[in-house]
Amino acid sequence: MKIENRTFIVSGGSSGLGLATVQDLLNSKAYVSIVDRTPPPSDVAVNATVAYFQTDITELAEIERAVEQTVSWTKKTGAPLGGVINCAGVATAAKILDANNEPHALDLWEFTIAVNLTGTFNLTRLALKHLVDVKPEGGDGERGVIVMVASAAAFEGQPGQTAYAATKGAVRSMALPMARDLARHGVRVVTIAPGVFESSMTKSMPERTRKSLKDSGLVFPRRFGLADEFAKTVRWVLECAYVNGETVRLSGAGRLPGKL
Repeated sequence: MKIENRTFIVSGGSSGLGLATVQDLLNSKAYVSIVDRTPPPSDVAVNATVAYFQTDITELAEIERAVEQTVSWTKKTGAPLGGVINCAGVATAAKILDANNEPHALDLWEFTIAVNLTGTFNLTRLALKHLVDVKPEGGDGERGVIVMVASAAAFEGQPGQTAYAATKGAVRSMALPMARDLARHGVRVVTIAPGVFESSMTKSMPERTRKSLKDSGLVFPRRFGLADEFAKTVRWVLECAYVNGETVRLSGAGRLPGKL
């Protein structure tokens, strides 16, 4: 799909992998609607090609408003909707039984599902209502692309990742049936499953934990992934019309160890 002069909704676009994706899309001359609880940093100023809509991804009314405002914005810019990149997410941790044999907190489970799974589902379904009305392009008659973000934890979750792995496994499982649903509309669906990436979360890890991940989980390169590598993968997904219904692991052949 041609990225230039198309509008992409990026949830979680104000930081981390989402921000890197926003920057890469802008470099590709796209228009970007950032859907996030916090505004983007100053180097991604809201301007003619960037819109920001403050949104709590767990609140349906706020998602609905952000989508409708984005669609209105596309009519002003003349850059039709091109897809959604679902980068909003939380990394929660709790064992199913804690050190005192108390069960996993239900509110943490529900919060993790609300952000990582239901938030992705709601933003995607609401944007699709408008995406399927976009004029198809190219010989394949493509209208747009949905990108979802899973995790290596969808395949090999670590201790304390029951809730997190459940949400990411569910996101992984949505790609193929959703792609099949949307084939008649010319919309592709692809999930990216990152391994361990440099982020605010991994930077705050004790050095011993970081070393353990590198020594026991990484293959080549023997380092954490970089945000711009994720963004380049998103761009490849958008541009390569034959990738559809798949979950793409972005891990440098690494696998999460069973224990750190």
